[in-house]
Amino acid sequence: MDLGRMDALFQQRREGHTLPQGLYTDPDSFDFDMAAIFGQSWLMAGLECELPKAGSYLSMMVGKWPVIITRDRQGDIRAFHNSCRHRGSMICAVGSGTAPKLVCPYHRWTYDLDGSLFAANRMGDDFDKAEHGLKPVAIECVAGAIFICLSETPPPIDDFSAKLAEYAAPHNLKDAKLAYESVLVENANWKLVMENGRECYHCSTGHPELSKTFPVGMSKHFDSGEDARVMAFEEKMDALGLPQTPVEGHYWQIARFALNDGCVSISGDGKHLSKKLMCDANEGDIGSMRWAVDPHCFVHCTADHVFMFSAMPVGPNETHVTGKWYVHKDAVEGVDYDVEKLISLWTMTNLEDKMLAENNQVGVNSPGYTPGPYSQEAEMLALRFTDYYCDKARDYIATHGKG
Repeated sequence: MDLGRMDALFQQRREGHTLPQGLYTDPDSFDFDMAAIFGQSWLMAGLECELPKAGSYLSMMVGKWPVIITRDRQGDIRAFHNSCRHRGSMICAVGSGTAPKLVCPYHRWTYDLDGSLFAANRMGDDFDKAEHGLKPVAIECVAGAIFICLSETPPPIDDFSAKLAEYAAPHNLKDAKLAYESVLVENANWKLVMENGRECYHCSTGHPELSKTFPVGMSKHFDSGEDARVMAFEEKMDALGLPQTPVEGHYWQIARFALNDGCVSISGDGKHLSKKLMCDANEGDIGSMRWAVDPHCFVHCTADHVFMFSAMPVGPNETHVTGKWYVHKDAVEGVDYDVEKLISLWTMTNLEDKMLAENNQVGVNSPGYTPGPYSQEAEMLALRFTDYYCDKARDYIATHGKG
């Protein structure tokens, strides 16, 4: 990886504009992004409810890197590099399950749920199992959400975790369950996928169904100016003790915002998608509490369900978008909620965004592509994402040298 070449690309970036072409297209930029961005950032893996009991595990990919998250016998949630300490094989296939121990399929090296090596046959009397446990990955659990960081020196998370704990508390995320998960392959650079996900400039025409419930005309943190209805909503949330004021740090944003008039959920008809509510304050009319974490995700929490969006790079022009839908743990499928209705709107929205991002990629590949200016009114969060990306990249280059 030529850091000098990468630095030259970042030097070309004009303030307030999209990125130079090479940062969306070059194979070197993918390797750089994995090392400088995804290897140095806090990433959301999901919710604690996906690990409901001792022995539960969640295996996922961060780009090309396998990670496994477990709940050990003491109930603690831990994360490890999913790479056997023998010859490096991936221990658990991508997915989730329950197992009393983690067993490598290659030579049957066996690990306890705390990552320690339990058994390794035919290794000799001088072999020390204590030196061959799984390598840990930094992990933080906040209000029921799980975050991991692959860096040996993770960036600070305390400011974000304190605010998320405050804003997410009314939603009782630890009392959720995963109702559905999907993975969508998008043939576009992950940054184009994320820029698209950070703005609603395109929503009124690109997402006609989402526009029925989602306030697509607002700017930045869903600011509404002097809209009397929205101001009344904010006053009501304050009176109920539900935090709503937008807050942000370098790599995160949190806000609660009003949905369109008469809507209580982000759904096809604006009605609740689950009868069993996650938060029953104000009869479930509490807008959406949205948080976003750069470089890869956003989450919407309405009274009835939680939706998580995560974009993971797989190659220079391939991104896997994972969608997760959560409902109250006591909600009964077919009685309290219908899976097809639950996932319909965001699935449709993600498919529409897939077409937009892939079309964007084709245009960016053109020799006629020139970085263009963001709308200061409609694309402030997309601009914020790109500024974050450039800041993070330049810090990495400064720290690791240009070669």
